[in-house]
Amino acid sequence: MNPHTATHTPIPTDLIRVGSRRWFLQMGLAGFAGITLADVLRANPNRSRDPKSVILFWLSGGPSQIDTWDPKPDAPAEIRGPYRTIQTSVPGIRVCEHLPLQARVMDKLTILRAVDCSASNHTPITMQAGNPLARRTDDGRDGGGYPSMGSVAAKFRGSNNFPMPAFVGLAPSWRADVWGAGHMGHEFEPVKGDELPGRLAMPEGVNVPRLQDRAELRRQFDLLRRTGDANPDFASQAFDMVVARRVEEAFAVHKEPERLRDAYGRTSVGEKALLARRLVEAGTTFVLVSGRWGYFDHHGDNVPPWGGIQRGLTPILPTIDQALSALIHDLDARGLLDSTLVLMMGEFGRSPVMTEDAGRNHWTNVMSMLVAGGGLRHGQAIGSTDARGGEIRTRRVRPSDLAATVFQHLDIPLDSQWTNPQGRPINIVTEGGRPIAF
Repeated sequence: MNPHTATHTPIPTDLIRVGSRRWFLQMGLAGFAGITLADVLRANPNRSRDPKSVILFWLSGGPSQIDTWDPKPDAPAEIRGPYRTIQTSVPGIRVCEHLPLQARVMDKLTILRAVDCSASNHTPITMQAGNPLARRTDDGRDGGGYPSMGSVAAKFRGSNNFPMPAFVGLAPSWRADVWGAGHMGHEFEPVKGDELPGRLAMPEGVNVPRLQDRAELRRQFDLLRRTGDANPDFASQAFDMVVARRVEEAFAVHKEPERLRDAYGRTSVGEKALLARRLVEAGTTFVLVSGRWGYFDHHGDNVPPWGGIQRGLTPILPTIDQALSALIHDLDARGLLDSTLVLMMGEFGRSPVMTEDAGRNHWTNVMSMLVAGGGLRHGQAIGSTDARGGEIRTRRVRPSDLAATVFQHLDIPLDSQWTNPQGRPINIVTEGGRPIAF
Protein backbone atom coordinates (compact mmCIF):
# COMPACT_ATOMS: atom_id res chain seq x y z
CA MET A 1 0.00 0.00 0.00
CA ASN A 2 1.38 3.41 -0.97
CA PRO A 3 1.20 5.66 2.13
CA HIS A 4 1.16 8.74 -0.08
CA THR A 5 -2.11 7.86 -1.77
CA ALA A 6 -3.78 5.36 0.55
CA THR A 7 -7.44 5.82 1.40
CA HIS A 8 -9.32 3.72 3.91
CA THR A 9 -12.91 2.55 4.09
CA PRO A 10 -14.03 2.45 7.73
CA ILE A 11 -15.16 -0.93 9.04
CA PRO A 12 -17.98 -0.90 11.61
CA THR A 13 -16.08 -1.61 14.80
CA ASP A 14 -19.20 -2.56 16.70
CA LEU A 15 -18.98 -5.86 14.82
CA ILE A 16 -15.67 -6.62 16.49
CA ARG A 17 -16.58 -8.55 19.61
CA VAL A 18 -15.56 -11.61 21.56
CA GLY A 19 -18.70 -13.05 23.03
CA SER A 20 -20.76 -10.19 24.38
CA ARG A 21 -17.82 -7.86 25.01
CA ARG A 22 -16.39 -5.26 22.69
CA TRP A 23 -13.10 -6.57 21.48
CA PHE A 24 -10.22 -4.66 22.94
CA LEU A 25 -8.60 -4.28 19.54
CA GLN A 26 -10.70 -1.14 19.15
CA MET A 27 -9.39 0.25 22.47
CA GLY A 28 -6.59 1.99 20.65
CA LEU A 29 -4.73 -0.70 18.72
CA ALA A 30 -6.59 -0.02 15.50
CA GLY A 31 -5.75 3.64 15.90
CA PHE A 32 -2.01 3.16 15.91
CA ALA A 33 -0.52 5.97 13.91
CA GLY A 34 -1.15 5.34 10.24
CA ILE A 35 -2.90 1.97 10.73
CA THR A 36 -6.63 1.41 10.43
CA LEU A 37 -8.50 -1.77 11.18
CA ALA A 38 -8.75 -2.45 7.46
CA ASP A 39 -4.98 -2.29 7.25
CA VAL A 40 -4.68 -4.69 10.16
CA LEU A 41 -6.74 -7.31 8.39
CA ARG A 42 -4.96 -6.90 5.08
CA ALA A 43 -1.43 -6.43 6.34
CA ASN A 44 1.34 -8.90 5.85
CA PRO A 45 3.22 -8.95 9.17
CA ASN A 46 6.18 -10.62 7.50
CA ARG A 47 6.70 -8.00 4.81
CA SER A 48 10.32 -7.07 4.25
CA ARG A 49 11.57 -3.50 4.48
CA ASP A 50 14.66 -1.57 5.32
CA PRO A 51 14.07 -0.47 8.92
CA LYS A 52 14.91 3.15 9.68
CA SER A 53 14.00 4.91 12.90
CA VAL A 54 14.42 8.10 14.93
CA ILE A 55 14.82 8.60 18.67
CA LEU A 56 14.37 12.20 19.80
CA PHE A 57 15.44 13.17 23.32
CA TRP A 58 13.39 16.22 24.22
CA LEU A 59 15.14 18.37 26.83
CA SER A 60 12.04 20.18 27.96
CA GLY A 61 12.56 23.77 29.08
CA GLY A 62 15.47 24.70 26.85
CA PRO A 63 19.02 23.65 27.84
CA SER A 64 21.85 26.16 28.02
CA GLN A 65 24.16 25.84 25.04
CA ILE A 66 27.06 27.41 26.94
CA ASP A 67 26.73 25.00 29.87
CA THR A 68 26.54 21.90 27.68
CA TRP A 69 27.92 21.64 24.13
CA ASP A 70 29.14 25.14 23.24
CA PRO A 71 31.22 26.23 26.23
CA LYS A 72 33.05 29.55 26.25
CA PRO A 73 35.94 28.95 28.68
CA ASP A 74 37.74 32.18 27.77
CA ALA A 75 34.71 34.42 28.28
CA PRO A 76 34.08 36.46 31.45
CA ALA A 77 32.62 34.54 34.39
CA GLU A 78 29.11 35.91 33.89
CA ILE A 79 29.14 34.36 30.40
CA ARG A 80 31.19 31.17 30.78
CA GLY A 81 29.20 30.09 33.82
CA PRO A 82 30.24 27.88 36.72
CA TYR A 83 31.53 24.83 34.84
CA ARG A 84 34.95 23.80 33.61
CA THR A 85 35.32 22.15 30.20
CA ILE A 86 36.80 18.78 29.26
CA GLN A 87 38.41 17.41 26.13
CA THR A 88 36.46 14.85 24.14
CA SER A 89 37.61 11.88 22.07
CA VAL A 90 37.73 14.26 19.09
CA PRO A 91 40.68 16.66 19.24
CA GLY A 92 39.60 20.27 19.46
CA ILE A 93 36.07 19.63 20.68
CA ARG A 94 35.39 20.43 24.32
CA VAL A 95 32.18 20.10 26.30
CA CYS A 96 30.93 20.72 29.82
CA GLU A 97 32.71 18.83 32.59
CA HIS A 98 29.43 17.13 33.57
CA LEU A 99 29.19 15.30 30.22
CA PRO A 100 32.17 12.92 30.47
CA LEU A 101 30.41 9.92 28.93
CA GLN A 102 29.33 11.90 25.89
CA ALA A 103 32.88 13.21 25.65
CA ARG A 104 34.17 9.65 25.38
CA VAL A 105 31.84 8.80 22.48
CA MET A 106 32.19 12.12 20.67
CA ASP A 107 33.56 10.25 17.65
CA LYS A 108 30.01 8.88 17.30
CA LEU A 109 28.32 12.25 17.89
CA THR A 110 27.88 15.53 16.07
CA ILE A 111 27.26 18.79 17.87
CA LEU A 112 25.14 21.31 15.98
CA ARG A 113 26.17 24.63 17.54
CA ALA A 114 24.32 27.04 15.26
CA VAL A 115 20.68 25.94 15.35
CA ASP A 116 18.34 28.82 14.57
CA CYS A 117 15.44 28.67 17.04
CA SER A 118 14.17 32.21 16.43
CA ALA A 119 10.69 30.95 15.50
CA SER A 120 10.44 28.81 18.62
CA ASN A 121 8.78 29.49 21.94
CA HIS A 122 8.36 27.74 25.28
CA THR A 123 6.61 24.75 23.68
CA PRO A 124 7.71 21.76 21.59
CA ILE A 125 5.83 22.97 18.52
CA THR A 126 8.43 24.57 16.25
CA MET A 127 11.42 22.33 16.82
CA GLN A 128 9.48 19.05 16.96
CA ALA A 129 7.72 20.07 13.75
CA GLY A 130 11.02 21.05 12.16
CA ASN A 131 9.08 23.96 10.75
CA PRO A 132 9.41 27.70 11.48
CA LEU A 133 5.81 28.17 10.31
CA ALA A 134 4.58 25.98 13.18
CA ARG A 135 4.48 28.35 16.12
CA ARG A 136 2.95 28.96 19.48
CA THR A 137 0.35 31.69 19.01
CA ASP A 138 -1.71 31.50 22.23
CA ASP A 139 -4.91 32.10 20.27
CA GLY A 140 -6.27 28.55 20.22
CA ARG A 141 -4.61 27.87 16.87
CA ASP A 142 -1.10 26.97 18.03
CA GLY A 143 1.03 25.29 15.38
CA GLY A 144 -1.02 26.54 12.46
CA GLY A 145 -2.13 22.98 11.76
CA TYR A 146 1.38 21.83 10.86
CA PRO A 147 2.33 18.33 12.09
CA SER A 148 5.34 17.14 14.04
CA MET A 149 8.16 15.24 12.35
CA GLY A 150 6.96 12.12 14.14
CA SER A 151 3.47 12.44 12.68
CA VAL A 152 4.91 12.97 9.20
CA ALA A 153 6.92 9.79 9.72
CA ALA A 154 3.74 7.99 10.80
CA LYS A 155 1.89 9.04 7.66
CA PHE A 156 4.55 8.71 4.99
CA ARG A 157 6.54 5.79 6.34
CA GLY A 158 4.37 4.07 8.93
CA SER A 159 5.60 1.38 11.26
CA ASN A 160 8.72 -0.59 10.44
CA ASN A 161 7.15 -3.78 11.71
CA PHE A 162 3.48 -4.56 12.06
CA PRO A 163 1.80 -4.29 14.57
CA MET A 164 4.12 -1.82 16.29
CA PRO A 165 2.87 1.79 16.40
CA ALA A 166 4.72 4.16 14.10
CA PHE A 167 5.06 7.08 16.53
CA VAL A 168 5.34 6.70 20.31
CA GLY A 169 5.74 9.47 22.86
CA LEU A 170 7.35 8.72 26.22
CA ALA A 171 6.64 11.88 28.15
CA PRO A 172 5.09 12.80 31.52
CA SER A 173 3.46 15.97 30.22
CA TRP A 174 1.82 15.41 26.87
CA ARG A 175 0.71 18.93 26.00
CA ALA A 176 3.93 20.56 27.13
CA ASP A 177 6.43 18.05 25.74
CA VAL A 178 4.91 16.38 22.67
CA TRP A 179 3.66 17.94 19.45
CA GLY A 180 1.29 15.81 17.42
CA ALA A 181 -0.35 15.62 14.02
CA GLY A 182 -1.90 19.07 13.75
CA HIS A 183 -4.39 19.05 10.87
CA MET A 184 -2.79 16.05 9.20
CA GLY A 185 -5.25 13.71 10.88
CA HIS A 186 -5.88 12.08 14.23
CA GLU A 187 -4.70 8.70 13.01
CA PHE A 188 -1.15 10.07 12.84
CA GLU A 189 -1.04 11.28 16.42
CA PRO A 190 1.63 9.75 18.66
CA VAL A 191 0.66 6.83 20.85
CA LYS A 192 1.00 7.60 24.55
CA GLY A 193 3.62 5.14 25.61
CA ASP A 194 2.92 5.58 29.32
CA GLU A 195 -0.66 4.38 28.77
CA LEU A 196 -0.15 1.74 26.10
CA PRO A 197 0.75 -1.26 28.31
CA GLY A 198 -2.53 -0.90 30.18
CA ARG A 199 -4.43 -0.73 26.91
CA LEU A 200 -2.90 -4.04 25.90
CA ALA A 201 -4.16 -5.84 28.99
CA MET A 202 -6.98 -8.32 28.56
CA PRO A 203 -10.33 -6.84 29.59
CA GLU A 204 -12.34 -8.56 32.27
CA GLY A 205 -13.96 -11.69 30.91
CA VAL A 206 -11.54 -12.05 27.98
CA ASN A 207 -8.58 -14.38 28.29
CA VAL A 208 -5.97 -15.88 26.03
CA PRO A 209 -7.58 -19.33 25.72
CA ARG A 210 -10.74 -17.73 24.32
CA LEU A 211 -8.73 -15.63 21.91
CA GLN A 212 -6.80 -18.70 20.83
CA ASP A 213 -10.02 -20.25 19.57
CA ARG A 214 -9.44 -19.42 15.94
CA ALA A 215 -12.73 -20.95 14.92
CA GLU A 216 -14.45 -18.37 17.12
CA LEU A 217 -12.33 -15.61 15.65
CA ARG A 218 -13.24 -16.73 12.16
CA ARG A 219 -16.90 -16.68 13.09
CA GLN A 220 -16.59 -13.17 14.51
CA PHE A 221 -14.81 -11.96 11.38
CA ASP A 222 -17.00 -13.82 8.90
CA LEU A 223 -18.85 -10.69 7.87
CA LEU A 224 -15.59 -8.84 7.42
CA ARG A 225 -14.29 -11.66 5.23
CA ARG A 226 -17.22 -11.11 2.88
CA THR A 227 -16.74 -7.34 2.66
CA GLY A 228 -13.57 -7.17 0.60
CA ASP A 229 -10.09 -8.34 -0.18
CA ALA A 230 -9.06 -9.59 3.25
CA ASN A 231 -5.93 -11.68 3.41
CA PRO A 232 -6.88 -15.40 3.45
CA ASP A 233 -5.12 -15.70 6.78
CA PHE A 234 -6.81 -12.62 8.19
CA ALA A 235 -8.12 -14.39 11.30
CA SER A 236 -4.61 -15.43 12.28
CA GLN A 237 -3.34 -11.89 11.71
CA ALA A 238 -6.20 -10.39 13.69
CA PHE A 239 -5.47 -12.81 16.52
CA ASP A 240 -1.83 -11.79 16.55
CA MET A 241 -2.86 -8.14 16.63
CA VAL A 242 -5.24 -8.70 19.53
CA VAL A 243 -2.73 -10.51 21.66
CA ALA A 244 -0.13 -7.97 20.48
CA ARG A 245 2.78 -10.09 21.55
CA ARG A 246 5.31 -7.87 19.82
CA VAL A 247 3.99 -4.69 21.40
CA GLU A 248 3.77 -6.19 24.87
CA GLU A 249 7.24 -7.62 24.55
CA ALA A 250 8.70 -4.28 23.48
CA PHE A 251 7.49 -2.68 26.70
CA ALA A 252 8.91 -5.43 28.92
CA VAL A 253 11.95 -3.44 30.03
CA HIS A 254 12.15 -5.53 33.19
CA LYS A 255 13.47 -8.39 31.05
CA GLU A 256 16.65 -6.50 30.28
CA PRO A 257 19.79 -7.46 32.24
CA GLU A 258 20.24 -5.50 35.44
CA ARG A 259 23.67 -4.32 34.33
CA LEU A 260 22.19 -2.81 31.16
CA ARG A 261 19.44 -1.05 33.10
CA ASP A 262 22.10 0.32 35.41
CA ALA A 263 24.12 1.49 32.41
CA TYR A 264 21.19 3.57 31.14
CA GLY A 265 20.46 4.85 34.64
CA ARG A 266 17.51 4.19 36.91
CA THR A 267 16.17 7.65 36.12
CA SER A 268 13.17 8.79 34.14
CA VAL A 269 15.20 9.65 31.05
CA GLY A 270 17.42 6.57 31.40
CA GLU A 271 14.55 4.12 31.64
CA LYS A 272 12.74 5.78 28.74
CA ALA A 273 15.90 5.69 26.62
CA LEU A 274 16.14 1.93 27.15
CA LEU A 275 12.45 1.56 26.30
CA ALA A 276 13.00 3.65 23.17
CA ARG A 277 15.70 1.24 22.04
CA ARG A 278 13.35 -1.70 22.59
CA LEU A 279 10.60 0.05 20.65
CA VAL A 280 12.72 0.83 17.58
CA GLU A 281 14.19 -2.66 17.69
CA ALA A 282 10.66 -4.07 17.64
CA GLY A 283 9.60 -1.84 14.74
CA THR A 284 8.49 1.60 15.91
CA THR A 285 9.68 4.30 13.53
CA PHE A 286 9.74 7.44 15.71
CA VAL A 287 10.11 7.61 19.50
CA LEU A 288 10.13 10.81 21.54
CA VAL A 289 11.74 10.67 24.99
CA SER A 290 11.17 13.36 27.62
CA GLY A 291 12.55 12.80 31.10
CA ARG A 292 10.48 15.43 32.86
CA TRP A 293 8.43 18.49 31.98
CA GLY A 294 10.36 21.77 31.93
CA TYR A 295 13.40 20.54 33.82
CA PHE A 296 15.92 22.51 31.73
CA ASP A 297 14.21 25.84 32.42
CA HIS A 298 16.89 27.31 34.71
CA HIS A 299 16.13 30.98 35.28
CA GLY A 300 17.72 31.25 38.71
CA ASP A 301 18.08 29.78 42.15
CA ASN A 302 15.08 31.70 43.47
CA VAL A 303 12.88 30.80 40.50
CA PRO A 304 11.02 27.57 41.23
CA PRO A 305 10.85 24.77 40.52
CA TRP A 306 14.15 24.20 38.70
CA GLY A 307 16.52 26.80 40.12
CA GLY A 308 19.63 28.13 38.43
CA ILE A 309 22.54 26.63 36.55
CA GLN A 310 24.79 25.43 39.36
CA ARG A 311 22.03 24.16 41.64
CA GLY A 312 19.46 23.12 39.04
CA LEU A 313 21.33 21.96 35.97
CA THR A 314 24.23 20.19 37.69
CA PRO A 315 22.23 17.18 38.96
CA ILE A 316 20.40 16.79 35.64
CA LEU A 317 23.34 16.71 33.23
CA PRO A 318 24.67 13.32 34.41
CA THR A 319 21.29 11.72 33.70
CA ILE A 320 21.22 12.75 30.03
CA ASP A 321 24.93 12.05 29.75
CA GLN A 322 24.45 8.49 30.95
CA ALA A 323 21.26 7.81 29.00
CA LEU A 324 22.62 8.99 25.65
CA SER A 325 25.98 7.28 26.05
CA ALA A 326 24.35 3.98 27.00
CA LEU A 327 21.96 4.22 24.06
CA ILE A 328 24.80 4.81 21.61
CA HIS A 329 26.74 1.81 22.92
CA ASP A 330 23.61 -0.37 22.97
CA LEU A 331 22.48 0.52 19.45
CA ASP A 332 26.01 0.03 18.16
CA ALA A 333 26.34 -3.39 19.78
CA ARG A 334 23.03 -4.47 18.24
CA GLY A 335 23.85 -3.22 14.76
CA LEU A 336 21.13 -0.56 14.97
CA LEU A 337 23.16 2.64 15.16
CA ASP A 338 23.35 3.31 11.43
CA SER A 339 19.63 2.72 10.97
CA THR A 340 18.63 4.84 13.99
CA LEU A 341 18.97 8.61 13.92
CA VAL A 342 19.33 9.93 17.47
CA LEU A 343 18.62 13.59 18.28
CA MET A 344 18.93 15.45 21.59
CA MET A 345 17.54 18.98 21.82
CA GLY A 346 15.14 21.39 23.48
CA GLU A 347 13.00 24.26 22.29
CA PHE A 348 15.63 27.01 22.43
CA GLY A 349 18.89 28.05 24.09
CA ARG A 350 19.57 30.30 27.06
CA SER A 351 20.94 33.79 27.47
CA PRO A 352 24.73 34.29 27.21
CA VAL A 353 24.89 36.48 30.31
CA MET A 354 23.80 34.84 33.52
CA THR A 355 21.12 36.45 35.63
CA GLU A 356 21.81 37.96 39.03
CA ASP A 357 20.11 34.87 40.43
CA ALA A 358 22.68 32.46 38.91
CA GLY A 359 20.47 31.34 36.04
CA ARG A 360 19.95 32.05 32.36
CA ASN A 361 16.81 33.27 30.61
CA HIS A 362 15.16 32.09 27.39
CA TRP A 363 17.22 32.69 24.25
CA THR A 364 15.79 32.12 20.79
CA ASN A 365 18.73 33.37 18.73
CA VAL A 366 20.62 30.08 18.85
CA MET A 367 20.75 26.71 20.53
CA SER A 368 22.97 23.62 20.47
CA MET A 369 21.88 20.02 19.96
CA LEU A 370 23.35 16.54 19.45
CA VAL A 371 23.00 14.12 16.54
CA ALA A 372 24.13 10.49 16.47
CA GLY A 373 23.67 7.42 14.29
CA GLY A 374 21.71 7.49 11.07
CA GLY A 375 24.71 6.35 8.98
CA LEU A 376 26.08 9.91 9.07
CA ARG A 377 29.67 11.06 9.44
CA HIS A 378 30.21 12.01 13.07
CA GLY A 379 33.02 13.16 15.32
CA GLN A 380 32.55 16.84 14.56
CA ALA A 381 30.97 20.12 15.62
CA ILE A 382 28.98 21.84 12.89
CA GLY A 383 28.51 25.58 13.06
CA SER A 384 29.75 28.15 15.54
CA THR A 385 28.59 31.07 17.64
CA ASP A 386 30.24 34.33 18.62
CA ALA A 387 32.51 34.72 21.65
CA ARG A 388 29.49 35.14 23.92
CA GLY A 389 27.67 32.08 22.62
CA GLY A 390 24.58 34.09 21.81
CA GLU A 391 24.64 34.70 18.05
CA ILE A 392 25.17 32.41 15.07
CA ARG A 393 28.48 32.95 13.33
CA THR A 394 28.78 30.07 10.81
CA ARG A 395 26.69 27.26 9.29
CA ARG A 396 23.21 28.12 10.44
CA VAL A 397 20.83 25.14 10.79
CA ARG A 398 17.14 26.00 10.47
CA PRO A 399 14.25 23.91 11.82
CA SER A 400 13.31 23.02 8.23
CA ASP A 401 16.85 21.75 7.61
CA LEU A 402 16.46 19.47 10.60
CA ALA A 403 13.16 18.15 9.23
CA ALA A 404 14.70 17.52 5.82
CA THR A 405 17.52 15.58 7.50
CA VAL A 406 15.07 13.42 9.44
CA PHE A 407 12.86 12.72 6.44
CA GLN A 408 15.82 11.92 4.21
CA HIS A 409 17.01 9.41 6.79
CA LEU A 410 13.55 7.81 6.81
CA ASP A 411 13.51 7.61 2.99
CA ILE A 412 10.53 9.96 2.79
CA PRO A 413 10.66 12.04 -0.42
CA LEU A 414 11.28 15.64 0.56
CA ASP A 415 8.69 16.90 -1.92
CA SER A 416 5.90 14.89 -0.28
CA GLN A 417 2.71 16.74 0.56
CA TRP A 418 -0.28 16.20 2.82
CA THR A 419 -3.72 17.73 2.38
CA ASN A 420 -5.19 20.01 5.03
CA PRO A 421 -8.92 20.10 5.90
CA GLN A 422 -9.46 22.84 3.30
CA GLY A 423 -8.11 20.57 0.58
CA ARG A 424 -4.86 22.46 0.19
CA PRO A 425 -1.63 20.48 -0.39
CA ILE A 426 1.00 21.24 2.26
CA ASN A 427 4.70 20.49 1.87
CA ILE A 428 6.27 18.35 4.58
CA VAL A 429 9.44 20.47 4.27
CA THR A 430 8.85 24.21 4.38
CA GLU A 431 10.93 27.33 3.83
CA GLY A 432 13.35 25.60 1.46
CA GLY A 433 14.76 23.25 4.07
CA ARG A 434 17.69 21.07 2.97
CA PRO A 435 19.35 18.09 4.66
CA ILE A 436 22.30 19.06 6.86
CA ALA A 437 25.67 18.25 5.29
CA PHE A 438 27.61 16.04 7.70
